[in-house]
Amino acid sequence: MLDIILNYFLHSSAITLIVLLVLSIYLVIAIWIFSYKNTQLTNLIDVEKVSLERLKTNNIIDSNSILEECASQSFWTKEIFNSHEISCIREVSSGASWLSIISSTAPFIGLFGTVTGILESFAKFSTHSKVSFSVIAPAISEALVATASGILVAIFAYTFHQIVSRKIYEFNTYLTSQSQMLLSKK
Repeated sequence: MLDIILNYFLHSSAITLIVLLVLSIYLVIAIWIFSYKNTQLTNLIDVEKVSLERLKTNNIIDSNSILEECASQSFWTKEIFNSHEISCIREVSSGASWLSIISSTAPFIGLFGTVTGILESFAKFSTHSKVSFSVIAPAISEALVATASGILVAIFAYTFHQIVSRKIYEFNTYLTSQSQMLLSKK
């Protein structure tokens, strides 16, 4: 197996190797963004969940809540809470759009690698008068690795984007619930 991988990299063109490098960087970035955002949002959701429960039972917002700053002011309105919520959502959602960008562009980058790999294979075979399928098939299958890599990266990035988007929505619902409760008690 290691021989096959080593042979693939030794016989691949520079463009194919660059495509695979870009896709590898995409995958690392997607994993990093997901790990960071997932941890950040999980912690924020936990804090806001506790704060909402405390608000329901004791009519007091938790001191760790993001909305505590607004609630502690002597004068607050629905507009102030909405503005603060929007600001918080914008802050926690920063970077999440990169997951969408990676998931939508990775297959095209992989396809570019495949097309250039196939073109290079045909250029090599053009000097031969007769080429059999047994010679063409391995060259095309090697070129298709780039497309498969692009699709694999896109699957992970899209999945990560969906998970992060759902957590952002969940965080937003906790903020909205707390805001509405505080405003109704005013």
